[in-house]
Amino acid sequence: MEQVERIGVSLDKKLLSVFDKLIAKQGYQSRSEAIRDLIRSQLSSKRLSNPKAEAVAVVSLVYDHHSAKLTEKLIGLQHSHVLQTISSIHIHLSRHDCLEVIVLRGCVGEINKMAENIISLKGVKLGRINLVAT
Repeated sequence: MEQVERIGVSLDKKLLSVFDKLIAKQGYQSRSEAIRDLIRSQLSSKRLSNPKAEAVAVVSLVYDHHSAKLTEKLIGLQHSHVLQTISSIHIHLSRHDCLEVIVLRGCVGEINKMAENIISLKGVKLGRINLVAT
């Protein structure tokens, strides 16, 4: 079992009131849980600033599947980086548009490079990268 150390934090009453409202709205059961999540988020952000740090990422794309050879290019990029691609899912949104969700694993720098290559393909209408440090 993890050891827990109790600490005290001094906050301005107004700041604490706003914080309490925020965490209640988000469903936190205690300030401690919220503060732990904030600390983890900051530590994760710091790790993700290192291009050699290990991470996983979700790359979400909306694209026109009628765009010339885009589907083949997407598949080709995923296969050429087979050690980084964990999984993908393809969803038909409309007659022309598809959503592709690709999960990648590897170093932050490599993930960003591959994701940017995918998002910049002609026919991709919208792309997002969401990185999480491992």
